[in-house]
Amino acid sequence: MSARTYEVRTYGCQMNVHDSERLTGLLETAGYAAAPEGEQADVVVFNTCAVRENADNKLYGNLSHLAPIKAKNPDMQIAVGGCLAQKDRATITEKAPYVDVVFGTHNIGSLPVLLERARVQQEAQVEILESLEVFPSTLPTKRDSAYAAWVSISVGCNNTCTFCIVPALRGKEKDRRPGEILAEVEALVADGVTEITLLGQNVNAYGVEFGDRQAFSKLLRACGEIEGLERVRFTSPHPAEFTDDVIEAMAETPNVMPQLHMPLQSGSDRVLKEMRRSYRQKKFLGIIERVRAAMPDAAITTDIIVGFPGETEEDFLETMHVVREARFSGAFTFQYSKRPGTPAATLDDQISPEVVADRYQRLVAVVNDIAWQENKALVGRTVELMVSEGEGRKDAATHRLSGRGPDNRLVHFNPEAAEGVRPGDMVTVTLTQAAPHHLIADGPVLSVRRTRAGDAWEGRSAAPTGVGLGMPSIGAPAPLTDAPGCSIS
Repeated sequence: MSARTYEVRTYGCQMNVHDSERLTGLLETAGYAAAPEGEQADVVVFNTCAVRENADNKLYGNLSHLAPIKAKNPDMQIAVGGCLAQKDRATITEKAPYVDVVFGTHNIGSLPVLLERARVQQEAQVEILESLEVFPSTLPTKRDSAYAAWVSISVGCNNTCTFCIVPALRGKEKDRRPGEILAEVEALVADGVTEITLLGQNVNAYGVEFGDRQAFSKLLRACGEIEGLERVRFTSPHPAEFTDDVIEAMAETPNVMPQLHMPLQSGSDRVLKEMRRSYRQKKFLGIIERVRAAMPDAAITTDIIVGFPGETEEDFLETMHVVREARFSGAFTFQYSKRPGTPAATLDDQISPEVVADRYQRLVAVVNDIAWQENKALVGRTVELMVSEGEGRKDAATHRLSGRGPDNRLVHFNPEAAEGVRPGDMVTVTLTQAAPHHLIADGPVLSVRRTRAGDAWEGRSAAPTGVGLGMPSIGAPAPLTDAPGCSIS
């Protein structure tokens, strides 16, 4: 009898991507196999996000497509987990009675048991815990990438931003002990990983649980001592708690990359107060200034919400001022929309969609123009890229490959003189052209450094040596921040 097959569909932030790697690891440990592409899985798991607009409608729409398939095959199982499951626990099986399992953000480790219980008892299983049962990083994992990995250092959030529902769904912050984190990083490096991203809803608040205000900077420095670990990144910090010891650790630890994602949300002090963001414009710009003083080549990205309730044109212009001063290399920009269950959803002075859309377009134009200017300033530089997998959607047509620089900028490069290069390997190129969201290196590759990460990719893919154009689309973790409050601090 062949193994039952599974498919995990992930929505939302980096934390959900990280959780889905755990869910796939759990399912494979329990004897399930990934469904071949194009084939209907025996078990379909939705790992949901609750912060997108109309997230519930999208979920039920996706579920409804599976209803007739399940009707024809009663042995098929459907599970719903993640933030929306945590929020709508009581209504999912009412609206979609064909769902077999509903589980929350605090008990993803229960999925295999709940699936088996639903199969044996022939009735839906709903299990939502109010606090964390097992720290996700202790669970079995099936990573998407052979050469890069997420490492969760904390879950939950102690902030009370009025636009964000995540603290209500993921709970108060819980920190892992430094030794556990470093042991996981060392195990990943031993497995061929050369880049890790430290992950938390608010990474720089790390240590609050065990009373060490400098725990995060110490963790960054400790990562610098791990032999074979070439690149360390982290997401997302909170400006209110971003301290100079972190800047010093970034600047002084060679494998911590000169890249920072620093959520702004608004440049208006009045709006920041309404958002319950415990910093103001001056403090934010001061952090950017100190980061640039310590790391002149640092690429700084951000998150911005346009049209928060009560936002005036003057407030919006303050945001535009910060964007021009900070000169972000990129920004995730959002039009505010009500998130049920958040304090902001009940505020007066909701902004009309027309005004929000107008401000959004003006903001995006400025953000893109500055990002383009910043990228054009890099043309002519020589950079070392980690070759990535699936990040250049047009690579097959352009006969290029893609990689990420130390600052995490995406570069599409000419593979001439790079025969046999693999995802995870390092190439040195000269940048020849800039666009707002990527750079191009059209000259021949200057050098290739084959790495253990490339060996790991080759071993996992069981493919012939060398990379063909049009690589699969599962590669290194890339920023997926697509909703304010999802992974945003």
